[in-house]
Amino acid sequence: MKDIVFCSNNCFVLYSAAVQAKNSENKESVPSLPQSPMKERPPKAFHQYSNNISTLDVHCLPQLQEKISPPSSPPIMFPPAFEAAKVEAKPDELKVTVKLKPRLKAIHSSLDDCRPPSKKWKGMKWKKWSIQIVIPKGSFKPPCEEEIDEFLKKLGTTLKPDPVPKDYRKCCFCHEEGDGLTDGPARLLNLDLDLWVHLNCALWSTEVYETQAGALINVELALRRGLQMKCMFCHKMGATSGCHRLRCTNIYHFTCAIKAQCMFFKDKTMLCPMHKPKGTHEQELSYFAVFRRVYVQRDEVRQIASIVQRGERDHTFRVGSLIFHAVGQLLPQQMQAFHSSKALFPVGYEASRLYWSMRYPNRRCRYLCSIEEKDGLPLFVIKVVEQGHEDLVLTDTTPK
Repeated sequence: MKDIVFCSNNCFVLYSAAVQAKNSENKESVPSLPQSPMKERPPKAFHQYSNNISTLDVHCLPQLQEKISPPSSPPIMFPPAFEAAKVEAKPDELKVTVKLKPRLKAIHSSLDDCRPPSKKWKGMKWKKWSIQIVIPKGSFKPPCEEEIDEFLKKLGTTLKPDPVPKDYRKCCFCHEEGDGLTDGPARLLNLDLDLWVHLNCALWSTEVYETQAGALINVELALRRGLQMKCMFCHKMGATSGCHRLRCTNIYHFTCAIKAQCMFFKDKTMLCPMHKPKGTHEQELSYFAVFRRVYVQRDEVRQIASIVQRGERDHTFRVGSLIFHAVGQLLPQQMQAFHSSKALFPVGYEASRLYWSMRYPNRRCRYLCSIEEKDGLPLFVIKVVEQGHEDLVLTDTTPK
C-alpha cells in the first residue's frame, strides 16, 4: 500500500469520513477479515479511524512545499468524495456530517481578478497607525512674518484689509511719530490745532501735574520751556523730564530717560543714572501704562475761535463723527430770519458725517450737510454719498 499525502486538512477530513463508512459496512457483512499484509508494516503506518482521531504520525509523511495558487483560480471544492460518502452510507449505519470551513481568500491587487473586492476593514476592532517624521539635516530657520505675508500675497489665496495709513502726527516733546507703546510714551493727546503730545511725555514733565478728574495742567508751559532745553541722551531740543537731585542739571526726554536707565519713582520723581540708588528700591516704578481717562486742560473756546478766524486752512475740526468743513457767515440783514431761539443758521455752513446707510442695514455712507439761502430764508441740504449709487440730495426749509 502506498503512502497517502493530503493536500489540506479538509481533504484529510473527507477521506477519513469515507474510509470510516466502508469499515463499518465490512464489519457487519464479514465477521472476520483475512489477515492484511499491512501488519508487516510498522505500527506507525497502520491507520485506525474512530471519532475522526487517527494514530498516524504525520511526521512520517513526506513534506511537500506549498504551491501558491494563481489569483484567478477559483477555490478547490470536493463534491465527488462528499457525495460518495453520502451515497454509500445507509440509514442504519453511522452518519458523519462534515462541515467545510471556508478558506480565507487573499486580496490581490491584480487587475486580472474580476471578483468583487470584499470590505477591507469589515469586522476590525482597531488598527495600528504609524507615522514617519523626516527631519532635514542642518539648521532650519523659520520664516518671519514678512516672508509669510509675501508668500501668501503671491499665492493670492487670502484676503487682507487695506493697510492702515501711516500716522504722521508727531509729539512736540520727543519728536516721535504716532502713538507709542502702552508701557512707554503711550497714546497721543491733542494740545492744540495740529499739536500733539504723548501722555507720558507730558505727565512726567517737571511742571505738569494731574487733577483728580484726569486733566493735565501746565502742559503748554512745559512745552515752551522744552523748546529751549537739550536732552542729555540724544542732544535734541524738547527735553522736559529733569533729575530731582538738588543742583543736578541733567534733563531728558521721557523716552530717552528710559533708554538711559534712569530710575522713576511712584511719587512722580526721577533720578538720573549718576544719582540713582544702587540695586532696587521699594518705591521704584517699572510699569508706565495709563488706562485711566487723561486729557490736556485747554481753553477750547479760544481754540475754536482761532480755527474760525483763519481763512484758507489745511486743517479740519472734528467732534466725534462730525467733521466741520466751513462755519459759514451771517450778514446783518440775515440775522432776523437765520436763527431760532436755540441755534444759528449761517449761510455757507458745511459739515460731513459718516452714518448708517439708508439702503443697506450693515453699511455706512457719507452725509454732507450744508446751509444755503433761498428767497431770503435758509435752505437745509443733505447730500448722501454712497459708493455704487448716484448722489441723493434732500432739501427742506427746517433742519428737522
